[in-house]
Amino acid sequence: MRVEQQPAFVLHARPYRETSLLVECLTRDHGRIGVVARGVRKERTRLQRAQLEPFQRVALDLMMRGELATLRTAESSGPVLRLTGDAGLAGLYLNELVVRLTGRQDPNPELFDHYERTLQRMSAGEPLAWTLRRFERDMLDSLGYALQLDADASDGQPLDPAATYVYDPESGATPGRAGGAHAIRGADLLALAEDRPPDAAGLSSLRRMMRQVITFHLGGGELRAWRVLR
Repeated sequence: MRVEQQPAFVLHARPYRETSLLVECLTRDHGRIGVVARGVRKERTRLQRAQLEPFQRVALDLMMRGELATLRTAESSGPVLRLTGDAGLAGLYLNELVVRLTGRQDPNPELFDHYERTLQRMSAGEPLAWTLRRFERDMLDSLGYALQLDADASDGQPLDPAATYVYDPESGATPGRAGGAHAIRGADLLALAEDRPPDAAGLSSLRRMMRQVITFHLGGGELRAWRVLR
């Protein structure tokens, strides 16, 4: 199947055979796909290879055949987003998260939009910790793993902002003990539900909670980016 001008972002690339790359891309209409970019490691194709950099929106012409697609052309289709320093590391975390939590060729335009919006926020200098928590929340929702952030899983009652909870990845928030290893305030869960940035302590609690949830959906695995971001 021939695909033309498909909006995409490169998530990861690695050498493939002598002169090619195997590129993982997040596309709007076909989800995550593996793309063979033949010959792009040759000197004379340096310009085409430059189009396959992370964080740059591109339009791909592809030949889809089986599990892997073959790249025909790649053209820039948006501004180059400059992610350096901590923002660059956060961007690599996004890419690894998408690769690890999605299957190939599972269309998810909503996830594509969340990913693009998050890159724009990071490029604009918005606070990284809150930006990452928003993406994790939205990504899980788009994958069918939506978080239950406004009700007590034990009785269905609205969360009490002043109460302490623990968050179970399978069932949701249940009453907990203040000071516990996985304790999180009701106010912080509600802030994430309502898209309001919490205070520094709340962001720290949400980071621990999201790592627990993501680890669950990875089947107990760990992301390499977590070690780097420490």
